[in-house]
Amino acid sequence: MTRPGLPKLIATDLDGTLVRSDDTVSAYTHGVLDRVRAAGIPVVGATGRGPRLTELTRNDIRAADFLVMAGGGRVVDQSDPSGPVVLRDERLPAEVLARLLADLEAEVGPLTVMVEASDEHDAPLWGDYHESWPYQDRFEARTRDECLACDVIKAFARTADHHVDELLAVARRIVSPQVATLTQAGLGFIEICPPGVDKATGLTVVAQTLGVDPADVLVFGDMPNDLPMFEWAGWSRVAVANAHPALRAAADEVTLRNDDDGVAVYLDRLLSR
Repeated sequence: MTRPGLPKLIATDLDGTLVRSDDTVSAYTHGVLDRVRAAGIPVVGATGRGPRLTELTRNDIRAADFLVMAGGGRVVDQSDPSGPVVLRDERLPAEVLARLLADLEAEVGPLTVMVEASDEHDAPLWGDYHESWPYQDRFEARTRDECLACDVIKAFARTADHHVDELLAVARRIVSPQVATLTQAGLGFIEICPPGVDKATGLTVVAQTLGVDPADVLVFGDMPNDLPMFEWAGWSRVAVANAHPALRAAADEVTLRNDDDGVAVYLDRLLSR
């Protein structure tokens, strides 16, 4: 249930939630988020995007005091006058990922696999080419051995024979949460993150830094990778109308679609009431 008054922290997913289908964020949305900050409420961008996309992320949520990136694996405090401070940086060991992929392929057959290994600006993903991946300009074909030569920020996997939700269910049955965190963000691939890494644990770092109780946090999202922060936050959990059914089921409220500036419309009404 939504609590009275105003939240003490607001976190929003980006792609599919704050960002529209044409990959833009409206001037109206930027303006409303500026009003949120002016009201003394810190803003957090909570995204599956890795640190290689930090500049893009900062442009999409200019009002953010903190960024929770890589699904919770990288947390950045942007409020420090001396410059951004990294508060969390988690990696998945290559040998753990190799065993995990072998176990999963033994169950479901060959996987298309990509890894996010570099946090350099605009660095490509490495791995197996797949025509459905929407960001081919930031992809580099590499062998599995090359992909597993170093620890990774995150890995992506899919099969030709399983819907992503089905593959996720199988993977969660096989892979212990002590080994890796598994989710999906609407890209047709399951996402494999270090154990204990999700948007809730990333936001916990922010909340502890600010001294904010999760009960006072308002969150927005659209996909299953937002479920942990929906379970964690207590002021209200708001899904956009285009959200995955699992997230809509977990939401306290549903706002307009991302293409209709649903997050900003909700916040505008919240600030104006």
